[in-house]
Amino acid sequence: MNARFGMKRKAVLGVAALIAIAAGALPATALTGGRQGSSHHWGVITRNTIGSPVAALRDGPYGSFGVTGIAARPPYGRGSLGIAVGDGATSLTPPSEKVSFGNEVDFIGRPILGTQGLNQVGFHVFQTGENISYGGPTNMPNVTFEINPNLTAAPATTYSSMVWLAPASPVTNRWSGYLDATTTGTWFLTGNAGTVTGCNLATPCTFSQLKSALNDGGAQPTIYTAAVGKGRDNMWIGAVDGLRINRITYDFEPDGVQTRPAT
Repeated sequence: MNARFGMKRKAVLGVAALIAIAAGALPATALTGGRQGSSHHWGVITRNTIGSPVAALRDGPYGSFGVTGIAARPPYGRGSLGIAVGDGATSLTPPSEKVSFGNEVDFIGRPILGTQGLNQVGFHVFQTGENISYGGPTNMPNVTFEINPNLTAAPATTYSSMVWLAPASPVTNRWSGYLDATTTGTWFLTGNAGTVTGCNLATPCTFSQLKSALNDGGAQPTIYTAAVGKGRDNMWIGAVDGLRINRITYDFEPDGVQTRPAT
């Protein structure tokens, strides 16, 4: 009996060794579907969310119906960040909702300027014709960085939101290609930082103009948080995937946020 179990144990160990050797010969991406790691600090930022909007990791969306090819599925993996906000869903003024799905841990203290600063940002979006009917072609989700602007002209201002207003998606009812926030759309700063720099919601700036405005001779402006958001303005129901921040792409999947080297 012991001899039989001993033989089985050796056989199992031998098979395990072969599996380990085979696995070692494969690149890590082959074993993970292209995923490189995970980031556990993403979720709804409650203090920046108003009403009862949706920002949930989900499968798909696939389609719309009749759409085939790479535009018919999320650009990474099988899932995305689904977003739904209403334009008249609260008793507040304005009555619209706001949602912020982000990370309050991993970006704090990172610089905005210089070669080590914020130099690549963007995402893929699933835009619909209905969303355009609700608010026009630029009714789109945004990327927001909460920052310490560290402006010489406003030394007491230690908080502002740095917001990318995405351009119109080039396609509807399917997944877009990568929308580059450093070359398309516009940016603005909230509060006193927007007033001092001139990059505010009324007169938004390009990405390069914004960085030049922040580079006013003071201390390095730094990041507090990073998020994908929507509101408070028009109703929007769609999805975002492949958020890029510098050299990392954040792949929104039903089971969590995965990280990939940006290409």
